[in-house]
Amino acid sequence: MNAELGPDLTSDPLGWAHPPWTRAEAQVIHDLPFNDLLFRAQTIHRENFDPNRVQLSRLLSIKTGGCPEDCGYCSQSAHHQSGLKASKLMEVQRVIAEARKARDAGATRYCMGAAWRSPKERDMDAVVAMVEGVKALGMETCMTLGMLDLGQAQRLKQAGLDYYNHNIDTSERYYAEVISTRTFTERLDTLANVRDSGMKVCCGGIVGMGEEKADRIDMLVTLANLPEPPDSVPINMLIPIEGTPLGQADPIEPIEFVRTIALARIMMPKSHVRLSAGRTAMSDEMQALCFFAGANSIFVGDTLLTAENPGEDKDSALFRRLGIKPFAREAL
Repeated sequence: MNAELGPDLTSDPLGWAHPPWTRAEAQVIHDLPFNDLLFRAQTIHRENFDPNRVQLSRLLSIKTGGCPEDCGYCSQSAHHQSGLKASKLMEVQRVIAEARKARDAGATRYCMGAAWRSPKERDMDAVVAMVEGVKALGMETCMTLGMLDLGQAQRLKQAGLDYYNHNIDTSERYYAEVISTRTFTERLDTLANVRDSGMKVCCGGIVGMGEEKADRIDMLVTLANLPEPPDSVPINMLIPIEGTPLGQADPIEPIEFVRTIALARIMMPKSHVRLSAGRTAMSDEMQALCFFAGANSIFVGDTLLTAENPGEDKDSALFRRLGIKPFAREAL
């Protein structure tokens, strides 16, 4: 390791003999001069992806509100006074119809989220039918339903679910400051069940929740050191929501956010790094820096579960300015 430049990441472009990563090693990279960090991240990005393609996903809330978890950032928690009303699980055909519209608008992956601690057996038939219906449209499928046991994960895999999202949210150290109803270990257990079923893991976290820089680095170290790094790594910038414990949280500094994206790209070179929640608060220039730092996936559409998201017209205009195109469906 060069004390100034960090580990030599050019000798083995396919993986550089990682993981395991240490926080000290990751922090050296995180703290590089900004231009050096971005150069390294973009170099790694080009070795693994087309630098001018971004994968488009659409996210639909199939069951909103009333969640028994107390995640401090979430408007859907029954513990918080966010004003959000709970809804029942959507009808299967309505979900498939929404997925068809998303596909026709250019999305290649369809993500479905339910505000549950874990799915109940009575809901599994409908959830399986949603997966099968969306899969039949030729789209990649993703769900986030809370905790899964191995049997549930296997059933979803058999239905054709490609990805399961279950974020670790933050570092193990800071986790209890945000959530008390589910442990960090329980999140890792669900990820293990997803991997063991043969599904791909979608797992990332949220920054700007009052955590320290070390927590953001530790979160990425945890992800990169999983038995297999997640195929998709969503990096969310907190959207402070009135009525939640984090409703008054101070925003993360933009350059620090870009550093987090770059470090994720360097540590997980073959993963799709998704620029997720919080884009409405980002300038075009900040998003452009994130793409240069290695982000190559976004959610499209006007809403993200219950939060605002840039509209498709705005995303299309930004892509034209940057010369970015969506991933082709046949490349999936």
